[in-house]
Amino acid sequence: MGIVVLTMKASVIEMFLAVPQINCDVKAGKIINPEFVVKCPAGCQDPKYHVYGTDIYASYSSVCGAAVHSGVLDNSGGKILVRKVAGQSGYKGSYSNGVQSLSLPRWRESFVVSEGKPQKGVTYPSALTYSSAKSPAAKTGEATTAYQKPPVPGTTAQPVTLMQVTGATTTEATATSLPKPSPSAGSTTSSLGPQPVGHRSWELGEMDLWQPGSVLLDAGFVPKEELSTQSLEPVSQGDPNCKVDLSFLIDGSSSIGKRRFRIQKQFLADVAQALDIGPGGPLMGVVQYGDNPAAQFNLRTHMNSRDLKTAIEKITQRGGLSNAGRAISYMTKNFFSKANGNRGAAPNVAVVIVDGWPTDKVEEASRFARESGINIFFITVEGATENEKQYVTEPNFSNKAVCRTNGFYSLNVQSWFSLHKTVQPLLKRICDTDRLACSKTCWNSADIGFVIDGSSSVGTGNFRTVLQFVANISKEFEISETDTRIGAVQYTYEQRLEFGFEDHSTKADILNAIKRVGYWSGGTSTGAAINYALEQLFKKSKPNKRKLMILITDGRSYDDVRIPAMVAHHKGVITYAIGVAWAAQDELEVIATHPANHHSFFVDEFDNLHKFVPKVIQNICTEFNSQPRN
Repeated sequence: MGIVVLTMKASVIEMFLAVPQINCDVKAGKIINPEFVVKCPAGCQDPKYHVYGTDIYASYSSVCGAAVHSGVLDNSGGKILVRKVAGQSGYKGSYSNGVQSLSLPRWRESFVVSEGKPQKGVTYPSALTYSSAKSPAAKTGEATTAYQKPPVPGTTAQPVTLMQVTGATTTEATATSLPKPSPSAGSTTSSLGPQPVGHRSWELGEMDLWQPGSVLLDAGFVPKEELSTQSLEPVSQGDPNCKVDLSFLIDGSSSIGKRRFRIQKQFLADVAQALDIGPGGPLMGVVQYGDNPAAQFNLRTHMNSRDLKTAIEKITQRGGLSNAGRAISYMTKNFFSKANGNRGAAPNVAVVIVDGWPTDKVEEASRFARESGINIFFITVEGATENEKQYVTEPNFSNKAVCRTNGFYSLNVQSWFSLHKTVQPLLKRICDTDRLACSKTCWNSADIGFVIDGSSSVGTGNFRTVLQFVANISKEFEISETDTRIGAVQYTYEQRLEFGFEDHSTKADILNAIKRVGYWSGGTSTGAAINYALEQLFKKSKPNKRKLMILITDGRSYDDVRIPAMVAHHKGVITYAIGVAWAAQDELEVIATHPANHHSFFVDEFDNLHKFVPKVIQNICTEFNSQPRN
């Protein structure tokens, strides 16, 4: 008798695994399973399938509608991975991918959706467990599983099999009978008789009528199908004193070995335990690198420390070389995106762990990361000895990677067995957001004051050209109350503050303010204008801002510019002098910060001013990136 042996790859077997199908109107709160893969039909973009929140959705949302809103699916449907997370204190509505989600004050349970690719080693249910007898996916005569939450914390209710029959519902307990719900939890059975005055009958679908501003939830009203999903544990929103978006780049190279790789994972778990992970505090993701990098999970994957530790334990070693530079480039381009959970308002922090030394160069990749607003920390474990330094690809790589070489951003650990001692020193630095200076770039860290010549020789038409030049430079920067701020002074014999740093906090407002500046006409007292700008503009500059003065003039000043220029330089104001037509070049060089050839420009006529915008911007950013920030 012959024996035939069949072998299948995991990807082939995966094709035969049953994936439950659900309808567009199925809400996450009806499904008990904490994590599952389902298939959504086409047409879930329809506004009748309500979605509450953005990125993280209240469990009263349509599962498939949320998948379309998040961009994981389009309106043609498909498979998605759904994972339950803690309830939020509020959900913000938004319009995305053809779906308008609604706002919600608070909810007891949330969920996130991602592509329906099963994770290795994780088994997903082939049938879903629902929280009520009438499963949205069940049809007449089909068996499904239902669940009710026990009334007493600590007890366990077993699932029962429900058989739905036309005209009647019969319950057959396969293991144990359903426990009677406690009065405090509210009844989970529907009464067909008259309701008391003021009673909310959730079976009638009144939650679908909820509008922003409603206080029903805050008053304690809860849809019936959501009662069984309430958490018995308090929901942590995370530590608000450490609100950072954090990425760990871990070394998975072959040289690290299995034992040290486990120590590295334990270090990550210790960090996750010490941090109070949550949407209102720190969020954390992990990228592992070897020959090539790969994201293990992103910022939005795990919303509490417990789930994060479980995910860290499941990480397996990649092997290969130790290409940290390639990993940093990958992280900069891909990790800190809105789709991956980047919140924008929280500092971006990347911690790179290296066993010994990288097998590629990190300086250029790290510089690009810093200029993208990412704070780079380097942890070097068991670094090269004197005899081993000849093998290091890039000497002093950690100092070249970080923006400050004073030890704040780089840590050297003598042995893997003492890595655990680094947890608290590292977290103290990561959470000290006031010292995370690397997130400053040339685009978001300056107070820029324009000093504009409005003398008679300029003329009305040319003055509008100058204003366009000012607008073209301004719009290149990130403008807000906390980022770059713009102010402007116009001068003739006299001076006038057109608008200060605190007057406008958006790019649109700045550009409109520039348009509204009126031509003055008069003489040319540039020295007095510099003094005026120092007093009226830069005296109100923030201490942590770079102070940039951009002066535009078309002639020689009637007064002395040397002393005012020296005062400006002494006060740390970086001065750019731009002369047009009859401007005196020797005067421009006196006004400009040293070296003058990088800070002064001469334009033969006003119509050519626009050609110098890229050069001015380039010099501003080159200077920013070359300045020592120790």
